[in-house]
Amino acid sequence: MGFGIGDLFWIFLLLSSLQPIWQRRQIEFRRFRALNEFQRGRNSRVILLIHRQESISLLGIPISRYITIEDSEQILRAIRLTPPDVPIDLILHTPGGLVLATEQIARALIRHTAKVTVFVPHYAMSGGTMLALAADEIVMDANAVLGPVDPQLGNYPAASLIKVVEDKPISEVDDQTIIMADLARKATQQVQRFVRTLLKDSMPKQKVQPENIENIIEALTTGRVTHDYPITVEEATEMGLPITVGLSNSIYELMDLYPQPQGGRPSVQYIPMPFDGGRPTLPTPKGRPMEEPSPMG
Repeated sequence: MGFGIGDLFWIFLLLSSLQPIWQRRQIEFRRFRALNEFQRGRNSRVILLIHRQESISLLGIPISRYITIEDSEQILRAIRLTPPDVPIDLILHTPGGLVLATEQIARALIRHTAKVTVFVPHYAMSGGTMLALAADEIVMDANAVLGPVDPQLGNYPAASLIKVVEDKPISEVDDQTIIMADLARKATQQVQRFVRTLLKDSMPKQKVQPENIENIIEALTTGRVTHDYPITVEEATEMGLPITVGLSNSIYELMDLYPQPQGGRPSVQYIPMPFDGGRPTLPTPKGRPMEEPSPMG
């Protein structure tokens, strides 16, 4: 009995349906191997928190991901399974997220007795910066950025709501704005108190000089700049945060295994140089200080 056109069609359909599963297993295996190699090289527990913009199947609708309760559950479990004397390395790529989830993770990090290092290859904004503040060392790419952690109430910065009731006569402010401003004051005080707790952490050693703590809190929480303002490594270092510039190539290789889902033509393309006859080699990351005025100072 021979194969007909119909049989070949069904075989093709079966192989096509299995290909995405095979590709997913392949990338999962490569991720596990890369993580294991990095973890063994540093003798630490490595945790990745990477938020990309995902797309819904078929419709292709982009959905921005952020720090959620599910993230905090998984990270808390990983920290709980880590022996007290084993360092933790957290690789961060996130726009931020829920305050509750972020604070849970940050508290767990400062309670870990061994050294905690946060790696920022591209950006860790808002809640991501909060997690970075919980680390004993923040290792950043020369062009990576952090962000302010000032509270946001709905679509409005807490600092702006407070300013409204300070600048206008109370008789000209509606009740809802007064209530929002009251919540904004409370949220700002809560964030400042929590950031102070993170910066005063001295386990296994003091990571921020005591004389810098209040200035850092003032710069990050009071709404001097917009919430999406990028804090460069130079600004963060000037503030007194424990910044180290320069990531190992293994971090970038790990990030390559978590690509942005493509929904058509790629927006960026290039051919890596130089070639050595095989796979292009990554240069050693380098950066130079950039002298520019800081609006946060």
